[in-house]
Amino acid sequence: SLSEQLDKASTQLKRLSDRASTAEADANALKAKNKAALEQKVNAAQESAKQASDDLKASAKETQDEVSEWWGQVQENWKSHIAKVRKNAHQDKAYMKADQAEIRAEIAEDNAAAAVDFAYAAIEEAEYQVLNAAMARIDAEEAKAAS
Repeated sequence: SLSEQLDKASTQLKRLSDRASTAEADANALKAKNKAALEQKVNAAQESAKQASDDLKASAKETQDEVSEWWGQVQENWKSHIAKVRKNAHQDKAYMKADQAEIRAEIAEDNAAAAVDFAYAAIEEAEYQVLNAAMARIDAEEAKAAS
């Protein structure tokens, strides 16, 4: 029913909101952390991101329709991009001098900003899809009632 679908979407959006709030708090708290604490946060965030990616991939496999296939491809492209960025970051770290460290930091900052922009666009799209799904459900219920 429409109510059940909207409840599900609301729960998913709340989860997303909570996660965004945690990410914001973590980013603000990093100002006071030392390098060792930051490395722990980076490792934990990397594991969390990998788990979320794996969960999304598994969820897409459960639903075999065209839209899920497309979202699965988006996920694979994103996962590939992240793997490349992380590989380059780890390789560069081992061989850098001060000027190279500055360039690496700027690239990492640009990647972080791009990831946040991507997430924002994904949230905008998620909102549209939730609203569109609600409209489709209403249309289906009206069509059923009219027949």
